[in-house]
Amino acid sequence: MTVKVKFFASMRETLNQSELDIDSSQASTVADVWQIAAGDLPMPENTVCAVNQTHAGLTHPVADGDEVAFFPPVTGG
Repeated sequence: MTVKVKFFASMRETLNQSELDIDSSQASTVADVWQIAAGDLPMPENTVCAVNQTHAGLTHPVADGDEVAFFPPVTGG
């Protein structure tokens, strides 16, 4: 049972990986997924998170088979 984790843009470069699978039994929220996947690296402020391609907060629950994505803050104009 797994949760697929994806990192985009500068997060992908910082963590030196674009995606990985983690054991879903170890994570119950998006925040748990970050901690397991990123280790000791603190989550950058204003990180955008998504579960199954829908924006989600850090307390959003995750389940077996979910995809959790992390995006750095984005600016535009």
